[in-house]
Amino acid sequence: MNEAVKLRGCTNLKLRQLSRVVTRHYDAYMATSGLKNSQYALLSQLLALGPIRPCDLARHLRMDTSTLSRNLQPLMAQGWVRLGPGDDARSRLVEATDAGRAKRAQAQQTWKQAQLAINARLGAKRVAELHALIDDCVQRLGDTESGRAKGDRHI
Repeated sequence: MNEAVKLRGCTNLKLRQLSRVVTRHYDAYMATSGLKNSQYALLSQLLALGPIRPCDLARHLRMDTSTLSRNLQPLMAQGWVRLGPGDDARSRLVEATDAGRAKRAQAQQTWKQAQLAINARLGAKRVAELHALIDDCVQRLGDTESGRAKGDRHI
């Protein structure tokens, strides 16, 4: 017999609750490094992607450019990130500085402790399943700019 799945609650609320709990976990560990987890993640992505146009970085991170700009400001103020000229007079490239590379390297062990702690609390298998589920959901939901796919109805 195939029972229908009964959905309870708001998916957005549930995801925000999880996000807040996970963010608090990582931020508690990262506090000793002088970086918020979001700053560490941004520095890590900049190092992985190299000099990149802000609009491309925002797209990669799945955030809007104004949010990215706000998140980059404290990193630029600390001298960990710089915004420089791009391929033409109208474009810019953002990249981590040597000080940013050093800051990220210093914080990496702290981040790893946070990651290992969450793996231990949730279990490696569950974390791997969570990552796969998140990746799948991002792919399925990330195809639209407005957040609503063609044919979706507002209920």
